[in-house]
Amino acid sequence: MKDEELAGRLREAAGAHRPDRARMLARIERGMAGDPAAGAVRRPRAARPWLRVAGATVAVCGVLAAGALAVTSAGDDGGARAGRVAAAPASPSSTAKAPAVPGGLRPEDGPLWTGGAVDPHSNPYWAQSNVTLRTTEPLSALTVELRVAETGGVDSTGSWRSLPEPDFTVSVNESGGYLVYRWTLRPGRTVPAGTHTFAGQYNHAEGDRDATGDYVTAHAVRASGAEAAVGDRFGRSR
Repeated sequence: MKDEELAGRLREAAGAHRPDRARMLARIERGMAGDPAAGAVRRPRAARPWLRVAGATVAVCGVLAAGALAVTSAGDDGGARAGRVAAAPASPSSTAKAPAVPGGLRPEDGPLWTGGAVDPHSNPYWAQSNVTLRTTEPLSALTVELRVAETGGVDSTGSWRSLPEPDFTVSVNESGGYLVYRWTLRPGRTVPAGTHTFAGQYNHAEGDRDATGDYVTAHAVRASGAEAAVGDRFGRSR
């Protein structure tokens, strides 16, 4: 068959063909509605490359954020622990109060004040305890007692006072675990206003002596007739 004849027949067939328009529209509508009868079943489409990259980036950021949070939390906790460890608890010796003088006496009462301290010239074998008494008014009666605790080898070697010797009677004895020095103003005598000193001297066992058990008390009668009483503890010294 010649080419010209084949071409003529194809043109005739094409011209005679009449497409089924209704059938074609029905197939298109079924395809758009997702009808399984329309053809092949649709498969899920693979994620696009840029979505996979974005997902991976989010995952990495999440891991880094979790790691940063863990490091930060560990640093805070460690710092808090370090702070607690570094904060030393208060020493009991820094907050403890000295025991009160028997009778609840305080160093000051009205015009009268007293304080006790071990003389700085004391040594590992011998000591002197100084009592300071201050009064802003004359006193018509006064008794001062210095009590030195028997901490070992305590033995009196004398005493003195800054006020006139004839104005006082003096005694030294042992009582209740103490070496007791007592100065008593004689009747008819007066202690003038001012600062006065009473001192007790004694030997003691070799070494530094703990004087925290020592204390002084003073009872007085003012020229007006009113009474006053004071007391003080000694500190640790030689």
